[in-house]
Amino acid sequence: MPNILPIEKQATAVLMLCEGNSIRSVERMTGIHRDTIMRLGIRVGNACADFMDSRLRELNCRRIEVDELWGFIAKKQAQCLPEDYATGLGDVYTFVALDADTKLVPSFLAGRRDEVTTNLFLDDLQGRLSNRIQLSSDGWRSYANAVHAAFGSEVDYGQIVKVYASPDKTEERKYSPPRITKIERSPIVGEPDHISTSYVEKQNHTVRIDWTH
Repeated sequence: MPNILPIEKQATAVLMLCEGNSIRSVERMTGIHRDTIMRLGIRVGNACADFMDSRLRELNCRRIEVDELWGFIAKKQAQCLPEDYATGLGDVYTFVALDADTKLVPSFLAGRRDEVTTNLFLDDLQGRLSNRIQLSSDGWRSYANAVHAAFGSEVDYGQIVKVYASPDKTEERKYSPPRITKIERSPIVGEPDHISTSYVEKQNHTVRIDWTH
């Protein structure tokens, strides 16, 4: 018979992971083996995905912002060998859709930053909505075709592109992004009247900060 972890300890481990603790730190503080913690994380993640897939349907969102959250598996893309790509190593992007009014995340998808993932992501988003929306994204080249494939003309879609200044070699900017010199907003489909990705970018920034702590 397997040794079933008490529900109280399961809840404690999940809560600690949600608070940003590492798997090994949870292991040290709770006495739960790291393999058990990882299996628990997979079970909880799958349950959350099933809940989201069944309940987040027929949503009446009005303004959706989409963005990509960068990460990597094992090593960054620049360090990968040609054979690493087939095994899933290297850069991975989590595509995130955010309702600008309620801050609900109706859809997300992790994968490569390519046309296949972009199409799957927007097709999933479209399938969860019950009405026409205003959609905003950055200038990633695959978005326009993916939006057309998923929504056709039944969307008000625009792109926002931020133009950055060239780094000043005389100024130390190791941890600071270059200065924004211009913001370009372009209607792509329909009549979008508020093209912005500020909310989803801020959420992704918060996620990245939590990952580093």
